[in-house]
Amino acid sequence: MRNQLFAAVLAIFAGLSPLWGANQAAGASGKVGVINIQAAILSTAEWKQAFAELQAKYKPRKDAITQAQQAVNDLQDQIQKQADTLTDSEAARLEHELQDKQTNLKQMTDEANSDFTYDRNTAMRRIGTKMLKVINKYAKDNGLSLVLDVANVPVYYAATGIDITAPVVKLYDSSYPAASAAKPGAAAGADAGTKPKS
Repeated sequence: MRNQLFAAVLAIFAGLSPLWGANQAAGASGKVGVINIQAAILSTAEWKQAFAELQAKYKPRKDAITQAQQAVNDLQDQIQKQADTLTDSEAARLEHELQDKQTNLKQMTDEANSDFTYDRNTAMRRIGTKMLKVINKYAKDNGLSLVLDVANVPVYYAATGIDITAPVVKLYDSSYPAASAAKPGAAAGADAGTKPKS
């Protein structure tokens, strides 16, 4: 799950990075900072709240998928155990029923995964856009002329003092408190947006 989140962050920031890069020419002090944008986003109180709300929103669908999977497993077991006693017509009926259940399970799973990914990426994009503003403010306030994302740019050595991930997260949380970022139960819906129907 965490690797999937990192992949989603990278995909989102591929589109946002030009905005971030355009704001980097703020100073000429020569001071450089590095940040792990993946860790920064996933460490914010707003993301933790949003992700918890997403999990709560999709729990009923997850439970329904689990039940549907169990129904498929039970029917498969029934067919195997009764293979020697079923008539041809009974076997055909059960096989047809199994195919219907498997098709329904796949559809439920695909739709849930698609909707969850959309809502998750929408929340990440919302937080990511604000994160860039926070990074820009932190860089200006601390006299940095360049900030590198270690998740996207190879950094072979960086002194501990120039890693700004933790202070940027702290600044983000103070600038965008989770309690006011979204009402409970809303981040995954109204705040995350509703997936357009194709």
